[in-house]
Amino acid sequence: MHWRRAVALALGAALLAAGAGAQGLPTRAAAAAREGWDAIRDNRHQDAAAAFAAAIDAEPRDPSLHLGAGVAAFLLGQPTAARQSLERALMLAPSLTPASLLLGSILYRGSDVAGAIQVYEAALQYAPSDKTLQARLEAARREAALHDGFFASRGSHFTVLFEGPADEALAGRAIDVLEDAYWRVATALSIYPEDLITVVLYTQQQFRDITRSPQWAAAAYDGRIRVPVHGTEAGSRELERVLVHEFTHALIQSAAPQGVPTWLHEGLAVMFEPDGASWADRELASSDARLPLARLAGSFGTLSTGEARAAYAQSAAIVGALFERGGASAVGAVLQDIARGEPFAAAFERRFLTTYADFIDSLAR
Repeated sequence: MHWRRAVALALGAALLAAGAGAQGLPTRAAAAAREGWDAIRDNRHQDAAAAFAAAIDAEPRDPSLHLGAGVAAFLLGQPTAARQSLERALMLAPSLTPASLLLGSILYRGSDVAGAIQVYEAALQYAPSDKTLQARLEAARREAALHDGFFASRGSHFTVLFEGPADEALAGRAIDVLEDAYWRVATALSIYPEDLITVVLYTQQQFRDITRSPQWAAAAYDGRIRVPVHGTEAGSRELERVLVHEFTHALIQSAAPQGVPTWLHEGLAVMFEPDGASWADRELASSDARLPLARLAGSFGTLSTGEARAAYAQSAAIVGALFERGGASAVGAVLQDIARGEPFAAAFERRFLTTYADFIDSLAR
């Protein structure tokens, strides 16, 4: 269940439902609703939130308006507000499938798999032939069954699931690493995730079965941090590297669920790893392999092992240059601008006082 794909499907369903939602509304509410959906299509998320708030003020019992408010809050990186709006929409209209799809995805990402299952089960009562709901429910049930016998270790911001007592020390070490990373990375970027983050420690086979990740992947984040660690020593430097890398992805996703180029996602994750910047420098110095910068904006999932190493190192080098130019806080501000709906290039120019194109040209030179 790939998190970004799940969200994209839910948002797409919400937008398809938008046109019908404004029919029959009082004039003021209908006008505000149209303004809100137009703002979402244009990636003006703050404008969308304001428009739906005005529409709900005029017509508080229309479920499509609460759906719109939930979509806007989600895109602004406000999962608690999004959940509340989507739950209100479903209270008013239990058959509103787009609200169920997005709410289920948010609950899943917030470590509430049981809650996501309940949402999908309820939604299927009204749309029993919906293939997306069926697939989501099946995947969530399969994961819940696998994790049913797992143990749990809990920290302030993380829950670590592990298969048996033999991995208890590993889980405790993971909590320590992650809690330290939370304050270090969150403080650097000025972004503090709201939700409790779940981390699952798997065997290699379990990891491949659940994530379907490329062979070179050392871990994955899809709403949960998933790490194959069976037999890994609790003090392993590799465990620390992987956990910090994937937590950084979780933090970025919490702030800006859409619109972040892959090189920025991966570059930040590498830069916050212990020794990440030095690794990138060594990797670039030891190999002439380079990917076109345009290729770094999209998914790395289809890259070969060698291409992936180059892509991660190049991404870290780009982010390192940004840190030198404006600091980590400026990068965090770009992420928050993206969450508000500002295009990446515009946010980049505002925070770094140069165009993205000029910055890339300077790197090439």
